[in-house]
Amino acid sequence: MIKIPTNILLVDDEKDFVEMLSLRLEEAGEKVTPAYDGKMCLDVLETEPIDVVVLDIKMPGMDGIQTLMKIKIMYPLVEVVLLTGHGTTETAIEGMKLGAFDYLLKPADFDDLQTILADAKKKKAAQDERIRQAEARRLLRRGGNI
Repeated sequence: MIKIPTNILLVDDEKDFVEMLSLRLEEAGEKVTPAYDGKMCLDVLETEPIDVVVLDIKMPGMDGIQTLMKIKIMYPLVEVVLLTGHGTTETAIEGMKLGAFDYLLKPADFDDLQTILADAKKKKAAQDERIRQAEARRLLRRGGNI
């Protein structure tokens, strides 16, 4: 069975972390785009088709929660998985209330991350399909009234 890669935007201000996790995800068959802050994340979302954003909460400048809020306003169908250190679990839960799909504690287990990414991609694909079906029904109804 052919695996269709998930388009992942990996956002963290720790460049070494982004590079290492990107390599592991790419070896697992995913397509990863790196970003190192919230603004760069939003810039990438303007130009790249992204399924899931893996977003660190603690970043200088625009933090992960601020970035999440902008993502959900501008790109509501993109799923977001938050990464958090041990002291910010409450913030991660708040992020889920704001629309994040899930969160993981750093350092995250790679298998857990892969499972969450697959689930997030399935949710996004189902939402995309419902929208396509609704648009097709609307076009059919409109076509019948002409």
